[in-house]
Amino acid sequence: MEEIRIADLREPQRDADAQALYDLAIAMEVDLDAAGLVASAERRTGLDDFGDPTLLDRLDAQVAAVEADAGLSGLGRLIVRRRLVGLLAARLRFEDFVRRHPEALEVELEPPVVVVGLPRSGTTHLVNVLAADTRLRSLPWWEAVEPTPVLGDGPGRDGVDPRYRRCLADHEAATAVAPLTALMHDRPPWSIEEECELMDLDLCTYVLEWHARVPAWRDHQVTLDHDGHYAFLRRQLQVLSYLRGPNRWVLKCPQHLERLGPLMATFPDATVAFTLRDPVAVLQSAVTMLAYGDRNRRVAVEPDDL
Repeated sequence: MEEIRIADLREPQRDADAQALYDLAIAMEVDLDAAGLVASAERRTGLDDFGDPTLLDRLDAQVAAVEADAGLSGLGRLIVRRRLVGLLAARLRFEDFVRRHPEALEVELEPPVVVVGLPRSGTTHLVNVLAADTRLRSLPWWEAVEPTPVLGDGPGRDGVDPRYRRCLADHEAATAVAPLTALMHDRPPWSIEEECELMDLDLCTYVLEWHARVPAWRDHQVTLDHDGHYAFLRRQLQVLSYLRGPNRWVLKCPQHLERLGPLMATFPDATVAFTLRDPVAVLQSAVTMLAYGDRNRRVAVEPDDL
């Protein structure tokens, strides 16, 4: 296996063109006003019912936590904004789909297989191996990003879902900006990903911590009613199986380690597979990946703070 060392991890080196783009990126002014995020999602979808009024309380908590992160660059704020608007739009489309197809929530789910382990411990590799079994339903990245189809936005003559095309374009753009990320955690549209992306339609996970320094959100999200959030995940899996079977899922999410109670209460017949890796190696890997991403999303790379 080829060894790759990132010699400029702490102090990124850029050519003149890349530096010019970076200077523009960190100087961008990006509005994260919660009401504005909601309005953007509503304009994008033409919908306005999120299904749960407490969702907006969690949005306020996330925005407040991000606003407290003074080291986030303009590009970092733009990434967070795009993510939050995308999650809100996806939630609106999900609730609209359920209103139009209530029978989707009658789908009987078979006992899932759930991969659980620390981040950077091989959970992604394991879930992709298990997902090769066509008897199991899995979550490709293009579907995780946009789980509910846009009404009237079906595949073209080539049969390719437009959500796949949008995901591919985003993947290519992200790879161009940070090419080594693909060696750490590549996310092409077809790769099998984790359902915390689905759960985050309920704004209830740790994913925001990978995008910004948000200790206030970390402390807040552990106090949430995660039984309710896992029930929401189950409803999403029912809808996705209604759209495309089979009904037995293979899932994975490192955050399940903190939520084994709600996980097993929601899926009492689940088979859980744990991955194991030396925690020191896990920490080294996570810090390296975060610090590499920070060269674009933060004003300065500070691996010691990670």
